[in-house]
Amino acid sequence: MAELPVVLLPVAVDDDALDACLAALEAGTPAGTRVWLADDAQAGPRGLAIIERWLARTRLQAEYTRRQRRLGEVAHIDQALAACGDDDVIVLAADAVPSPGWARQLAACAARDPSIATATPWCNAGETAAWPRSGEVAALPDERELARLARAAEGMAPAHAELPAAVDHAVYLRGRARSRAGGLDAASYASWYAALIDLSLRMSGLGWRNALCETAFVARGGEGGPADGDLDALAARWPRWHSRLAEFLMHDPLHAERAALGRRLEGLEPPAQRELFAAAQAVGAVDASPASDATGQRAEA
Repeated sequence: MAELPVVLLPVAVDDDALDACLAALEAGTPAGTRVWLADDAQAGPRGLAIIERWLARTRLQAEYTRRQRRLGEVAHIDQALAACGDDDVIVLAADAVPSPGWARQLAACAARDPSIATATPWCNAGETAAWPRSGEVAALPDERELARLARAAEGMAPAHAELPAAVDHAVYLRGRARSRAGGLDAASYASWYAALIDLSLRMSGLGWRNALCETAFVARGGEGGPADGDLDALAARWPRWHSRLAEFLMHDPLHAERAALGRRLEGLEPPAQRELFAAAQAVGAVDASPASDATGQRAEA
């Protein structure tokens, strides 16, 4: 299979969420996949220790960079995406918990349809891509349930229905579409949540699609959200956005897809204990003792 795009993980301040994210990323992503942990001066001593231990053990081709001073979420992600040029990138939230096979399924989704600019997987807290109910936040699935959700999603028919915009728990971004749309607008938005919506709508205006990847599932402890002023900025630039989103959530055009995933899940046996044990062994225990620096760290200006 072709090489997967780089996985960009903007580091956040929640150490426990980062620890869980890195463990799931290790267990559910093919060895050798390129991963960039981009830290906008967010990680504290414990976060640095978690990153250091993970970098020392990971099977992935990982790099960690840290800014000396905070730039801001949107500007930092935009710089990282710009550094990738026209290459496709998967952006993963630092509090997300990817399931086995998630990245391959997102890449396969984008490969099926060259008009797809963004591909968003199912999520228990994914707004328009939420499962089991549209717009609702369900409990974070445990490891066993997440493995079952991944197996159920993998067998879904790949229709790749249209979403109003990509959702920020995890998103495959086609580099050419992103470049043509001009990247993220760090001057207008302070949150990745809102900047991603704006980018999605600009790419859609250029003829690209924002698609659901119904064959992948990425869990999350809670939904992302806008910073102060972001919703007003979206409303000023995209006057119909809020009504369009509300209509989508109210009428739920993905009801049939959600029901199909539920039926597939009901028909699956739980994963064998040996499968979970093997995954846990691949990840290894993460030592969160304090450290002053992180192995493999490269400072950003």
